[in-house]
Amino acid sequence: MNNTSPTAAPIWAQYAIKLPPVPRGCHLITSNVTQNTIDLSRVRTGLMHVFIQHTSASLTLNENADPDVRVDMETALNHIAPEGLPYTHTMEGPDDMPAHVKNSLLGSSLSLPVTNGHLALGTWQGIYLCEHRNHGTARKLLVTLFGTE
Repeated sequence: MNNTSPTAAPIWAQYAIKLPPVPRGCHLITSNVTQNTIDLSRVRTGLMHVFIQHTSASLTLNENADPDVRVDMETALNHIAPEGLPYTHTMEGPDDMPAHVKNSLLGSSLSLPVTNGHLALGTWQGIYLCEHRNHGTARKLLVTLFGTE
């Protein structure tokens, strides 16, 4: 299926988004991303790439309806990468190395489809910022939008 015409104008745009500090856990940020991506409404068919410029927080796509999912995700991640393991990298505190492990598991970026000016997510999907530090700082996202009008 090809929704673009041969004369469709290409759109390339990039946005730096600064998110305020949030407590440790998984936080729904879909609206933060879409509201700060001004050219999104112009894209008929395209991709949005969201990249977090940090190694102790991560991005993932998951259910956006039931807040219990975010709680359970944090519980599972803490079980997979607990603070009590005998890590070698401990200079930045006991929550730092587990944060790096969680970042590697979930990832630093998402590539999301765009259709008719909106993210083409499933009904119950949303973008999460997963803050893995006990006292996280403001987080920076770099969002790149590519598509056709």
